[in-house]
Order: sequence, then structure tokens, then C-alpha cells
Amino acid sequence: MFLKFSLRSLFYGAGGGNDIQWCFSQVKGAVDDDVAEADIISTVEFNHSGELLATGDKGGRVVIFQQEQENKIQSHSRGEYNVYSTFQSHEPEFDYLKSLEIEEKINKIRWLPQKNAAQFLLSTNDKTIKLWKISERDKRPEGYNLKEEDGRYRDPTTVTTLRVPVFRPMDLMVEASPRRIFANAHTYHINSISINSDYETYLSADDLRINLWHLEITDRSFNIVDIKPANMEELTEVITAAEFHPNSCNTFVYSSSKGTIRLCDMRASALCDRHSKLFEEPEDPSNRSFFSEIISSISDVKFSHSGRYMMTRDYLSVKIWDLNMENRPVETYQVHEYLRSKLCSLYENDCIFDKFECCWNGSDSVVMTGSYNNFFRMFDRNTKRDITLEASRENNKPRTVLKPRKVCASGKRKKDEISVDSLDFNKKILHTAWHPKENIIAVATTNNLYIFQDKVN
Repeated sequence: MFLKFSLRSLFYGAGGGNDIQWCFSQVKGAVDDDVAEADIISTVEFNHSGELLATGDKGGRVVIFQQEQENKIQSHSRGEYNVYSTFQSHEPEFDYLKSLEIEEKINKIRWLPQKNAAQFLLSTNDKTIKLWKISERDKRPEGYNLKEEDGRYRDPTTVTTLRVPVFRPMDLMVEASPRRIFANAHTYHINSISINSDYETYLSADDLRINLWHLEITDRSFNIVDIKPANMEELTEVITAAEFHPNSCNTFVYSSSKGTIRLCDMRASALCDRHSKLFEEPEDPSNRSFFSEIISSISDVKFSHSGRYMMTRDYLSVKIWDLNMENRPVETYQVHEYLRSKLCSLYENDCIFDKFECCWNGSDSVVMTGSYNNFFRMFDRNTKRDITLEASRENNKPRTVLKPRKVCASGKRKKDEISVDSLDFNKKILHTAWHPKENIIAVATTNNLYIFQDKVN
């Protein structure tokens, strides 16, 4: 009940000025302006409890942060996230048959629900998916009969007495080991992975196909969607994102570059080329332009935790769809409508092809997505209020309250407003994540990870 009240109060305070405010908590990553390509963050994901936060980067590394436990007892402060484990998930490869370099960049990370002391996650680059086990070790065996303490083997003939090996305490060590490698199933670049609610299977999607895998079987997968035409010249759309329903293990959706979302039921047929539902909003003729098809392409699709709604992100907006209504979204939020007049220059510098992600808060009452100039946006579904915040090192003192930012599209600029012409399009927030149970968010800006939380009095 308190959580619900807290989230409801996120933007709506008693007098409008008493809103619960977001404040700076931490920033991870180097301060240098000269950013190495390998350090650019490419995905961010909380685990199911929110205790662990994983990031992947273009260098193929996965960094996992763990929330400190001791501060959880104090009501006014929550535990900070500190590095728990870092490992190289993927290496650059070369496909000799196609003369193609395969980047090590991590496209997506998905956590499996915890079943025992170890944690498991899936990570993928353009071609290969890996299942990683992250486990702790704080004891080591001593007193071998056939081995010295340094690991060298003894001559068995010199062993005159037998002893029982014992476990001795040691400094905590976190080990990441690859348990399964799922390879050679995608001709095109993988853009999505999603774990099924049965926790035994998962899907992986590339531009033209979606495959269904069993977590225990690496040598085969089942193709469940194939939109590749016989003649590639007839290709009109590609798959941009795919996700399983959070509760119904037979249902999944995939979005396309044409702005449509197809909901499929695996009970209907083995190959889900025929969708059960097609979600599409008719285009407003007054907004028709050369860029219409590009900006209508969906870059992310996410089911709500309840499974009743899904959220899609296109270039300029976030839309909330009710699964029972296909003809139009129930809610539409403009993320940066002021860029509509700048589409020509955004096309020339390729920014129009940026793929922004979106996320829900724990109770599905607020949605969040990124923008340019290191801005990110939140939309409260209950009060219909929205806010623009900035991830900046200028506000990097702990507990510093973030000031809402406003962009001036045209006309006279007010004191605290930022002109649309002065926005930095090289600074962009593509990847965001929201703690599943608390008001803690993670926001990736190029090579830095910002963590913010709501101000608790």
C-alpha cells in the first residue's frame, strides 16, 4: 500500500509543489571526454529482485553491480550499487564464409529468476547467445592426498598416510562461467531475447526471423516466425523487437519497422506467420512526410508487469496499447515533439535511426524513456503529468534533487528553458531500467551509468 501511494505521489504532491522528487545517487564510469568505443554502454537490466544491475558494452563486457545490504535497514537511505562481477561475455569473431566481422557488442541481457544460490543471465551479441552462471565462493578445499597445496601432483608411491580434505574460509570470489552457448541459428543480427514465463524456453529475434530455444538444448532451435520473402527485393519491413507475455507462456509479440505490432499464439500453429492480433494506428494525413515511415518504426516493445498492456517506442513518441484493443493505442505520450521540425538534419546525421528503449515502473503506473542532450522523460499514467530530467555530472552530489528541464521549440526562450537548437545530439539516452520494486532507476549515457532514486524524507 505504501509503495502504491509513493508511486502515485511521484508527480502529484499535496499542493503541486510537494511532488516526490528524483535525486542523484551514483554515477559509474570514467569522467573523460574522450570515450573509447568499447566503453559505450549498450544495454542495462535489473534482475527480478532489483538487488543486481547488469550492464553490457560495445567491448563485449558485462559488469554486474550489487546493492549493498546494510543500508536497507535505514529508512532514509537505500544501499548503493557497487561492482559485484565483471567478465568478458563475447569476443570479436570473423565469419570466413561470408567475410563478415562479428562485433563483440552486447545487444541484450536478460536475467533468469533465481532458483538457488547462483544467478543466471542470458547475454547476446549479433549472432551468439550465452547463458552465464554467476556464483560465489568463500571456501577452498585443503589437504589433498595426491596434490600439493600449489596444485602440483605428488608421486602416488610417496603417499604413506591418508588424510581427509577440509574446507577453509577464503576471501569472497565471484565467478562467472558460461554454461550454454547458443550459436549458428541467426543469419541476421539479433535484436531481442526474451525469457518465457515457463522459465524453460526463450526466444531470440533478428531482422527477419524469430527462434524458440530450450535453455538446456544448444544444438537446435525452432523457427516460429519467418518474414523473409522469396525475393529479397520484395522486402518491405523488418522485425525490430520481440517479447514474451509475462504470464501467458504461449503468447508473444513482435514489432516491425512499419510501426505495427503482431501478437502471436504458439498454440495456433508451429509457425506463427499468421498473427492472432495486429496492433496498428492509422496515420494522421496532416503529419505525412518523407520521414513518416522512418519515424513510425518501433524501436522497443515491453509488456506491462500485469500483462494487460504493452508499451511501444517509436522515434517521437511512447504508446500504451490495451491487448484487447487493436485499432489504436489507449495512451500516447510525445517524447520530443519539438524535433519534428528538425527531422531533415536528424536524417542527415543518422540520428533519426537511433533506437530508444522504454521501461515500466514496478506498478505499471509510470513509464520512462530516453531522449537527446542526456534528457530522459517520465510519464505518469494516472495524473497524465510528465517530466523531463537530465543525467549530468553537474548534479553529482549524493541526494542532489534533479531540476525539471524544459525545451523551447520556438519563439522567446524563458530563463530556465533550453533552445531546441542548442541540444547536443551526440549525448543521448537509449538505455534505461527501473528497479522492479523501488523508485530506483538506472540510465546509461554513452559510457556512464547514472543511478537516481526518489527523495525519501
